[in-house]
Amino acid sequence: QPIDDVIPNEIIAEQNYPSLSQCLYQIHRPSLGEGLHNDIGLLKEQQHPAQQRLAFEELLAHQLAMRVKQHERQYEQAPDIKLSTTLQAACLKQLPFALTHAQQKVVAQINKDLQKKHPALRLIQGDVGSGKTIVALLAALPIIENGYQVAVMAPTELLALQHYEKFQEWLTPLKIPVAHLSSSTKAKDRRSILQALENNNIKMVVGTHALFQDDVEFNSLALLIVDEQHRFGVDQRLALRKKGQNAHNDISPHQITLTATPIPRTLAMTMYADMDYSVIDELPPGRTAIKTVVIAQEKRADIIERIRHACAEGKQTYWVCPLISESETLQCETAEDTFGLLKEQLADINIGLVHGRMKPKEKAAAMQAFKNNETQILVATTVIEVGVDVPNASLMMIENAERLGLAQLHQLRGRVGRGSTASSCVLMYKSPLSQKAKHRLDTMRATQDGFKIAEEDLKMRGAGELFGTRQTGDNGFRVADVFRDVHLLPEIEAAADIMHEQYPENSKRLINRWLGLRQQYHQT
Repeated sequence: QPIDDVIPNEIIAEQNYPSLSQCLYQIHRPSLGEGLHNDIGLLKEQQHPAQQRLAFEELLAHQLAMRVKQHERQYEQAPDIKLSTTLQAACLKQLPFALTHAQQKVVAQINKDLQKKHPALRLIQGDVGSGKTIVALLAALPIIENGYQVAVMAPTELLALQHYEKFQEWLTPLKIPVAHLSSSTKAKDRRSILQALENNNIKMVVGTHALFQDDVEFNSLALLIVDEQHRFGVDQRLALRKKGQNAHNDISPHQITLTATPIPRTLAMTMYADMDYSVIDELPPGRTAIKTVVIAQEKRADIIERIRHACAEGKQTYWVCPLISESETLQCETAEDTFGLLKEQLADINIGLVHGRMKPKEKAAAMQAFKNNETQILVATTVIEVGVDVPNASLMMIENAERLGLAQLHQLRGRVGRGSTASSCVLMYKSPLSQKAKHRLDTMRATQDGFKIAEEDLKMRGAGELFGTRQTGDNGFRVADVFRDVHLLPEIEAAADIMHEQYPENSKRLINRWLGLRQQYHQT
């Protein structure tokens, strides 16, 4: 039975693809011929023309869905912002550092966005330590200067608290109050913050998922800043965006997304096609290169001695473990056991512990003690992966590094090298190593370029982690593979131009065929 080819014949002919009916027949009833005529061999290698046709269709459907979202946004009303850079200039004047050229370029792009009649949607990516936080603050200042509100959403309480402290430090001299809202906020303080938000007495609030609880009402939310967006479920991001829409008639807030997870261009072209895209591709001056070494667990005693000498010189160390406590299924060094071991062997050194089961106040106290150099070693789980900033920490020790992904290893390594002292990252592994684990560790040792690491991570793990759809039960593409099918992207963009402009009904049908209800989640 022939199946309707939704893609126009001119596009199919241009690509020299078989019809959809032929594709499905060939995939379900492959031939067993020799050489190039052996469908099974081609299917296993994912090089069969029928698979390529389906991958082309799926990526085209996704691209069209992004175009639809972008088109719909043109009809949404943005807050009326009359651009003034007075607060930006005052903020920059008090900073002990100058912006890099890359930061200045991105701030200028955002200032232009804020003057648009429709809500801006911009993705800002920058490697670990590139200075995204100050760019986010400078984006918020024209909004505040116009009397509107800004919400900053971070994925963990630890990161939200750190953002809050930074923003408070920078905004207090400007006499702009900042609030912090999380699940650990006391009931009395929470009531006070909610009332101030509703009355527009608080212009900036920083928090976690607590920001989109039902009882949180904004008076005039005009800018939403989401840090590490892939760590939130897409419906969570949608909930906060809707709060901005509900807060001020039908006006939709501008949205900026920050990520320290470098996104390969191939993925950005596909996953974030409806967003404007900025890269902070320059590190602030004074940042030192991080030496990365890979060491077997048998060398633990040598590492402990090295840490003893580093602490004697006034340096600080992170010691990261993948587990909090012992597991029946995973043979890994645990944070609690390592903390006990180091307390015994380094009895004259102050050692802290932080992990996800601790109460927020305990975690904050442990981090503050480390920031204040009251503890010289911080034993932690990957809870410190994102955002924690301690310039005096110069050694990152990672246990069972073979069990962590490239993006996570890169984020953890980025916790050091933030001061002027030469820094090191030690990746300790347990033998025997799988080929994949060896490749990951070799990649970490070979480069500090976040984009190269992201390309390798994309090859090895796929795009689902970066896109953030796994949290809604969507496991990514059904046939297509962004990295494998990168050669299709230029043709897909050209085909999307034709279909979006000339065949709108066909476009809708193609989107429904491949995405169905999932399209509502894309880039909300």
